[in-house]
Amino acid sequence: MNEHTDDGHGAELAHLVDDPFADPGLHHGEPRRTDVDERAAKRAERQVAALFGLSTVATVAFVVCFVAIDPHTVLRVLGLGKVSAMNFALGITLAISMLGIGFGQIHWARKLMNSEEMVQERHPMKSSAADTAEVLEMAKAGAADSALPRRKLIWMSLAGAMAAFPVTLIIPLRDLGPLPKKTLLSTVWADPKRRQLVQANSGARVRPEDMEAGSLMSIHPGGGEITQEELAKAAVMIIRMRPEEVLNQAEANKGYQGIMAFSKICSHAGCPLGLYEHSTHHMLCPCHQSTFDLAKGGKVIFGPAARNLPQLAITVDKDGYLVAERDFDEPVGPSFWERS
Repeated sequence: MNEHTDDGHGAELAHLVDDPFADPGLHHGEPRRTDVDERAAKRAERQVAALFGLSTVATVAFVVCFVAIDPHTVLRVLGLGKVSAMNFALGITLAISMLGIGFGQIHWARKLMNSEEMVQERHPMKSSAADTAEVLEMAKAGAADSALPRRKLIWMSLAGAMAAFPVTLIIPLRDLGPLPKKTLLSTVWADPKRRQLVQANSGARVRPEDMEAGSLMSIHPGGGEITQEELAKAAVMIIRMRPEEVLNQAEANKGYQGIMAFSKICSHAGCPLGLYEHSTHHMLCPCHQSTFDLAKGGKVIFGPAARNLPQLAITVDKDGYLVAERDFDEPVGPSFWERS
């Protein structure tokens, strides 16, 4: 309700008399049917028990399916195609087991548990001025009682102890596994007996005349079997460019007649490279789009990679096959803690 008064200049002012948005309060709780009808309560009880019982049966079925179904059995399911029969059965029984417990608990809470509504008024969150002053006085008294301002030896030794304590949290990290130490600093190419360049697919050795300008070939070290761990560092790709297309003379000296060898491992996250654009001599990483210019010695020109691609110096042996002169001049792949 509003009242109007004159402000002395012929204009009317409105004054709020009653609150137009009165507090509606809380609705009084109404009893559920299960609160007043024992038959409804018994029915709800049976429903909850049935859901829990269904969960138990599904759990037993889960164990039976795990033991009885052949892991190699394939089942065709509408909308999913061919799936493992065991995985499908285990998924269905596990879902029913979990849903039975969940739905049973929800139904129990909504139908049978106490539904009395209780309201607790919130007290003011801010402390009174007197309480605040009392806490500050207690803090000052505690600081004075500790004698830290006057006892330099105590607070200096305490600071030292607190600074040293994190060591007890760091040392146990050593149990996470052995440190790589120097194992990431070199590759199989460091072994003079393993410097033959062989094709990754056929295992055949490579001659310069096997490659045309613009071609690319994936290379493994020859001279013996190679493990996956060794290959993860030693994988190489060779690209043939015209000698005049190589813009970095120092890097050109590491190649042979325009044939350049670079690590196949991206220096950002270790993804395998292979997307080569002949017209620009750019190598693109398919994982995070780091781009390297092979005409400029594998220089990073785009993307998150922070280091250029390591180049492998190559030449030919007395039989005319391509071989590595030495190992990479720097570690291959992503950066790591012990890289020096």
